[in-house]
Amino acid sequence: MAYNIRRSITVQEQTPLAEFSPILAHLLFHRGFTDAHTAKNFISPDYDLHTHDPFLLKDAEKSAERIIKAIQGNERIAIYSDYDADGIPGAVIWHDFFTRIGFKNFSIYIPHRHNEGFGLNLEAIEQLAGEGVKLLVTLDCGITDVKPVALAVEKGMEVIITDHHEPPAILPPAFAIIDHKQVDCNYPDKNLCGSGVAYKLIQAVIKKEKEVRSKKDEVNRADSILKNGWKDGHEKWLLDMVGIATLSDMVSITGENRVFAYYGLNVLRQSPRKGLVRLLEKLKIQQKYLTEDDVAFMITPRINAASRMGLPMDAFSLLSAQTDEDARTFVDHLDAINNERKGVVASLSKEIKKILHERYGSDESLLPSAIVLGNPDWRPSLLGLVANTCAEQFMRPVFLWGRDGDGGIKGSCRSEGVSSVVEIMRGVPEGVFIKYGGHKHSGGFEVSHEGVHFLDKHLNEAQKKIQDTRNKIQEAIGQSESGADGFSGQEIIDMELSVNDVDWSIYNDIAKLAPFGIDNPKPVFLFRKVTPVAIKVFGKTKEHMEVSFAKSNGQKIPAISFFGAGEKWAQELVGQGSSAAVGKSVDLIASIEKSMFAGRTELRLRIVDVIV
Repeated sequence: MAYNIRRSITVQEQTPLAEFSPILAHLLFHRGFTDAHTAKNFISPDYDLHTHDPFLLKDAEKSAERIIKAIQGNERIAIYSDYDADGIPGAVIWHDFFTRIGFKNFSIYIPHRHNEGFGLNLEAIEQLAGEGVKLLVTLDCGITDVKPVALAVEKGMEVIITDHHEPPAILPPAFAIIDHKQVDCNYPDKNLCGSGVAYKLIQAVIKKEKEVRSKKDEVNRADSILKNGWKDGHEKWLLDMVGIATLSDMVSITGENRVFAYYGLNVLRQSPRKGLVRLLEKLKIQQKYLTEDDVAFMITPRINAASRMGLPMDAFSLLSAQTDEDARTFVDHLDAINNERKGVVASLSKEIKKILHERYGSDESLLPSAIVLGNPDWRPSLLGLVANTCAEQFMRPVFLWGRDGDGGIKGSCRSEGVSSVVEIMRGVPEGVFIKYGGHKHSGGFEVSHEGVHFLDKHLNEAQKKIQDTRNKIQEAIGQSESGADGFSGQEIIDMELSVNDVDWSIYNDIAKLAPFGIDNPKPVFLFRKVTPVAIKVFGKTKEHMEVSFAKSNGQKIPAISFFGAGEKWAQELVGQGSSAAVGKSVDLIASIEKSMFAGRTELRLRIVDVIV
């Protein structure tokens, strides 16, 4: 993999950021913060100042009025949520809101991933109509579901769609559509996840209710929906679920999402949710020190395992559990099926990499510009994880398909970080896809039985056209194909450090930029010509690596790579023998982090790569 080191900033560039340390000023500048005011706003987001008026979302005020009317009239409301770690926390948000205000006439519907697939389906609409649902609110889905929404309307329901995926040319005939990516929606932030949109609608309901309530006299305020002990600001306790969803879904952790992630983590660290508390106990994570990595690598996989390996309602039941007994039951269940999921995904990833090696050899430059593979025996619910791994390894968009429980050919796709998978799918001739959707980094699709035979060809042709157009534009302005930082398909190193620089002071500077994620990556550093003083492989199956280095004062700094024992650099080090490899200098690329494992605070490095 190629690497690029960010240039040092000039004295003139550093002057407006002079109140920050030189390292923090460097990191801020290269994240686009060139003055102290914007930098401070980023470091310390303010919930009240840095979130937007929910009524700026197209149809939000209209939807809030309809929901209030339904609550006051005790109409049956159904929340139809997606089955992943974005949709399920959003379903919990609505469950908690309705429960807290004392409204009981609602249901949560989360489709079975393998048998029903993504989005609304006709059978579910029939079922909800039979249950007397009058108002259907979608969550993280619905924007492409024209036929199911039409059926819902025919069955006497009004439908409010809340989604964040790219809208198609023809929209469903819903009562209201809240999706900030609509061209006629003037919402300032276009990067909210599905649960983020759901939270904004709850904000809109609260705002609209307060407006109406303020205009009534005391006698007529008795019909307010905000009763049962509801207090102003109570909705902020829902930010734990918004935080999980925002950090789980592949959305930019900037703008309003940074506020949701930042305050979401704060609420998570003190959340009384029984399921969450028991899950963290099971995972041996100290709740008060919870990080975005804990969410992404420990909590999210267990939420997603419910739908990938079984019933998505199990994850909902965990997060909404009211008793310790229920919490422990669902924690144990989700942990077990997540372990099962790991084995299946590892096997599937190995199979796909073997196929690529057999077709194209070991030279990755021979791979097509978009990797497209499928097998009727592959389970679609697991393909997103594998596609993500392949996209990161091969630095290409990846499209994988399998067959669901109804015989439909469905798949998942992931971007390597530059291409938009939705844009690529949009370039495929009509008739190949039955439906598709998503956002830049992540998407899903269903292919016709005839179209699947030409899917590889059509996707690569679409990707080539996009690349050619991009190259022409960039040639016209004198640039090469690149990402936001001027690099494409390359690891970006923030700066070069020595092992002696690694201390708590520099960590505390870096921590001010957290939480990290898309568009706010964890800072990465180059440690040139450093010499290992100890090397060990650890874990139940010897899958992890630890390489230790020494500062000039003798203090050891461990560098960790979880599941890194199979990496090429690790094989080279271990192949030399631990004692042989010790004493030979390497170039280390790593981030700096704090470990709280087993209650012990430790400063360490997280390995990105080792150049032996």
